[in-house]
Amino acid sequence: MTRPSRYKLPKYVQAFVDRDGRAYYYFRRRGSPRVRLPGSSYSTEFMRAYQRALEQHRPAKTGAPAWGSLADVVARYIDGVAISCELSPGTLAKRRRILQNYVRDFGHMPVASLTLDELRQRLAQTEKRGAAEDLLKAMRPLMKWCLAQGKIKTDPTVGIRMPRRKTDGYHTWTEDEIAQFEAHHPIGSKARLAFALLLYTAQRRGDVIRMGRQHIRDGVLYVKQRKTGAELAIPVLPELREILEATPSEHLTFIVSALGKPFHPGSFSNWFYEQCNAAGLPKGCSAHGLRKASCRRLAEAGCTVHQIAAISGHVTLEEVQRYTKAADQARLARSAMATVIKARPKVSKKLRLDTSD
Repeated sequence: MTRPSRYKLPKYVQAFVDRDGRAYYYFRRRGSPRVRLPGSSYSTEFMRAYQRALEQHRPAKTGAPAWGSLADVVARYIDGVAISCELSPGTLAKRRRILQNYVRDFGHMPVASLTLDELRQRLAQTEKRGAAEDLLKAMRPLMKWCLAQGKIKTDPTVGIRMPRRKTDGYHTWTEDEIAQFEAHHPIGSKARLAFALLLYTAQRRGDVIRMGRQHIRDGVLYVKQRKTGAELAIPVLPELREILEATPSEHLTFIVSALGKPFHPGSFSNWFYEQCNAAGLPKGCSAHGLRKASCRRLAEAGCTVHQIAAISGHVTLEEVQRYTKAADQARLARSAMATVIKARPKVSKKLRLDTSD
């Protein structure tokens, strides 16, 4: 497309002409999405759409938000939570991002005017279910804080219940999938090192990408979990020790990006997903799935719930109990079948031959 230059267009309007000579007009103000304007320039429908775009996409006013507005209470709430350190840095950053996205559209509203129906409507308009759940999780503590501060009289989130989904969460790697990854990525490769750190430590991606040789002392890996703050001392298994010794590392962290810098959790997940694709693994095999596979292995080895949690660092035992329950079921089933076989009456070989005649 080319730009027509025969006349001056209204402010914030861009025009393009395709190869057939048809002109297209767009309203584009910095910081706002591009809006298609109908008709020819300065026509009635064009100008009506242009005026609507001007009203809907006004630039945000500089300065502090109005006292008592959603933008005001969100800013004060986030600052208070950050000072109190009641949330981990990762959780705080996620909650700040969710609430700031919300106030981008509704920040001018007084927080006292927020109703149950309006919040339900906002959740219903959220395209992804996971995003709606995250917004509700962020709004609940915000509204409790507003209630305690006397900024609202009733909590609009109390009457909202998201239908529970039946899901097992992240896929737990099977032994066949583990063997397939190992067969494709040899010992000494960065992919195999990342895989081994995830599988043999049972830690989250955010903790694995921060591990380095300085964290290993006398055969023990010392980890302070970023999410929970738990301090763990995990013995280094021989399999992991072999891979660490075979993989060169000149940085403070075992795993670095192509630029030689530590990974960000999101970029690490994307990179590890590419390594899974290269190994031909099915969709769903993720870094977090190896943490679950590690817990599964511990449960199958007969470890108790508390023993597994001492390695994985789980704060609550519900997730760990699922692994031990499944492992106990498998062991009991094998034991029961062995008992049935043992209890069968023995029939001599000669008797079986006579019976067959």
